[in-house]
Amino acid sequence: MAGRAQRLTPAGDFDYEAQGSGYARLRRTDPRLARSVHAALGGAQSVLNVGAGAGSYEPEDRYVVAVEPSAAMRAQRPAGRPAVDAVAERLPFDDGSFDAAMAMITVHQWQDLEAGLRELRRVARDRVLVLTFDPDALLDFWLADYVPELLEAERPRMPAIERIAAAPGGSVEVSSPPIPHDCVDGFIEAYYARPEAFLDPSVRAAQSAWAHTRVDVEPGLRRLADDLASGAWDARYGALRQRPEYVGSLRLVATSS
Repeated sequence: MAGRAQRLTPAGDFDYEAQGSGYARLRRTDPRLARSVHAALGGAQSVLNVGAGAGSYEPEDRYVVAVEPSAAMRAQRPAGRPAVDAVAERLPFDDGSFDAAMAMITVHQWQDLEAGLRELRRVARDRVLVLTFDPDALLDFWLADYVPELLEAERPRMPAIERIAAAPGGSVEVSSPPIPHDCVDGFIEAYYARPEAFLDPSVRAAQSAWAHTRVDVEPGLRRLADDLASGAWDARYGALRQRPEYVGSLRLVATSS
């Protein structure tokens, strides 16, 4: 449970023990995205949240069990909401233990995607939900004009939506939840209308993509800072500041048995 020791090696492709300290503050549940997730859960009353982190998107009106392999992330969970220390590929639950299982912005970090998704299907009597990003849409985001290396490095990490949809089996529905302009879940596209945020190291630290980029992103960030100061960014993209929501690469994949 929550008190187990820190893992010596990361369970996935990002070291949350060393770099996950700001997630509870900067990667919070956005209530508008939560409505999409909770609606997709349908009538499920018992839910398993795998790769649960600090607890984002866990419904408060249902019975939820969380799984999170990082001690640093488990320590950031709200009081009274512990998490089981386990990984997606080996869930310590019987078949059909829950009405539904969900994985929120985590599958790109699993060591074995198909094994993890099969486990979600095994323990879920009905629905499996995955909130993720479509790699084919990542480069459409304006940040690619400044740090294309970041998004190019991120694309191979993101599993194709077709892989995610196929692995659990059953009927599939894929939707594109719109991202609100003041989204409080600080993934990259959450700041589509707030470009200044990318100049804040704490914001970047709560986005694992920056840690995976092996090239120097500072020149691109300096160009962004210069363009914001000169007004060049607003001349090209300023209309985004007025958009109440943005449909980007975020995808909600829901499969039913």
